[in-house]
Amino acid sequence: MAISPFPYSVELLALAVLALLAWRISDPLALAAIAWISVLGIALICIDVAVHRLPDRLTFLAFGGGLLILAFGDINRVGRALLCCLALASAYLLMSVVTPNGMGLGDGKFALSLGLILGWYGWGPTLYGAALGFVFSGLFAIGMLLAQRITMKGAIPHGPFMLLGTLVTVLMAA
Repeated sequence: MAISPFPYSVELLALAVLALLAWRISDPLALAAIAWISVLGIALICIDVAVHRLPDRLTFLAFGGGLLILAFGDINRVGRALLCCLALASAYLLMSVVTPNGMGLGDGKFALSLGLILGWYGWGPTLYGAALGFVFSGLFAIGMLLAQRITMKGAIPHGPFMLLGTLVTVLMAA
């Protein structure tokens, strides 16, 4: 059974995220890329929560659009952002191979986009954003276990926490 969001909640979430980004990020190029990835990321997290999937069409569209926008920026930052996104996606893909029941391939593909925008700010923010996603996910899982909403074998989607960790990091780094 799929879970559907409350009416207008997706739109309100997107509006709030875009307003926060516009308030904190002064670089128009970074703002455009992060806004693009965030709006598609919000759609992705809604899908992930409902059916535990991150569709390729949206993950690759987010990455491709973000890369296209950032490609007009400083070549050194673009190069670093590409290295960071490849490193982060590789780490997630490795986790999905090692623990196929714990992490999905969609998370690794989503990590391309998130690593791209985190990498725009540097290696430190990339590591921090990724770690923060796991912290948020772990805290949520503990809360769900304590509330007896899931068991130790239960599954929670990781995509929403990946995006949350990225956005918090970007807002702090900007």
